[in-house]
Amino acid sequence: MNSLKRLIGLMILLVVAGLNKTNAQDFNPKPFPDRVILTWTGNPEVSQTVTWRTDTTITASKAQIKAEDSSPALEESITTYDAGSRVLSGGNSYVIAKYHQVTFTNLKPGTVYAYRVGAGDYWSEWFQFTTASSTNKPFSFIYLGDAQNDIRSKWSRVIRKAFAHQPDARFIIHTGDLINRSNNDKEWGEWHYGGGFINGMIPSLPSPGNHEYVRDDNRKLILDPHWGVQYTLPGNGPKGLEESVYYVDYQNMKVISLDSQMIILDEASAKIQYEWLEKVLKENTKLWTVITFHHPIFSTAKSRDNKEFRERFKPLFDKYHIDLVLQGHDHTYSRGQNLPRGLSGREASGPVYLVSVAGPKMYKVDGAKWMNVSLENTQLFQVIHVEGGKLKFEAYKTSGELFDAFSLKKSSKNKAAEFTDMNPAAK
Repeated sequence: MNSLKRLIGLMILLVVAGLNKTNAQDFNPKPFPDRVILTWTGNPEVSQTVTWRTDTTITASKAQIKAEDSSPALEESITTYDAGSRVLSGGNSYVIAKYHQVTFTNLKPGTVYAYRVGAGDYWSEWFQFTTASSTNKPFSFIYLGDAQNDIRSKWSRVIRKAFAHQPDARFIIHTGDLINRSNNDKEWGEWHYGGGFINGMIPSLPSPGNHEYVRDDNRKLILDPHWGVQYTLPGNGPKGLEESVYYVDYQNMKVISLDSQMIILDEASAKIQYEWLEKVLKENTKLWTVITFHHPIFSTAKSRDNKEFRERFKPLFDKYHIDLVLQGHDHTYSRGQNLPRGLSGREASGPVYLVSVAGPKMYKVDGAKWMNVSLENTQLFQVIHVEGGKLKFEAYKTSGELFDAFSLKKSSKNKAAEFTDMNPAAK
């Protein structure tokens, strides 16, 4: 009888395990490429970097590219690149995978290209991307705050709505906390699943947040090892921070990404990033300058004030006439201008500070007086349009409803932009 009970119990466990396996999303690597994502390591006018993942059975991965001619004969007249590869092992799900990367070079500005990645019998679909123009043609880009939680089920619709609204966006800025638990491959699988083919068509510019970090046994801050293998970035940041601090020049705009987690928690890193940023800004020749990072220097809650960060870096933003500061972390929407806390922003000029959230985790707006506009309990995406000396910022609810807007007008990088409030509620 006891043997029969044990047998029945074992059968029940096997059935339950089978059900759990059936219901679970499979994010394990396979020979076919997945997690295909565009970034930049060089000039967006003449180059494009792509990174993707396979299992470790793939030993010689490649990428193929051609200028899009609308012919179905995509395999003809192509250029083939050999990929560099790195193995990522471990993570909370103990996945061992191979990440591959190629930088396409000698491309033509303002041109649509088709490409695919793979090896042998295992190839991705053909994707498209468009190189930057060599002249200052109008372009748009997307800004997304924290994804972090319920990524597959709830965040995915936000990035997809943003793409549906602005399918010709030239890049997407992610301001940190893309996932919730550092080095969790399942969560990274959900993030790539949510972005899907969008990631393979529109380059990503990510900044790390606090949830991309963990402390090792010696209490040293460690960046998620997924970061460096899946985001192949310019590497032009300060020594030791090349994977998380960088800049990209896109036509007449410079986009600079800082690592605010290291600024806030590591004094040496804060000093290094400050000195690097000052040098980059001093040498900057672009009309528009956007800085992006995770922790707001003006927070939406009094209890989350990053005073030391603000006191150190804000003078640089003022001195070099930064136009937009795009941030996350506070899980609300807020917009205000270049002021000490507690003063009215309606009389000021200078950088416009933004905080936004794309994922479903929400906080409260709590007593922060710097804001001109704020919103709670709402998932949003933002679209920024640039046309010569004019910039227009639009914040949309996930429904597609326009919530906030303003414009900037600028004739010189050495002057603050002229600000015009276009908030629909103010009309």
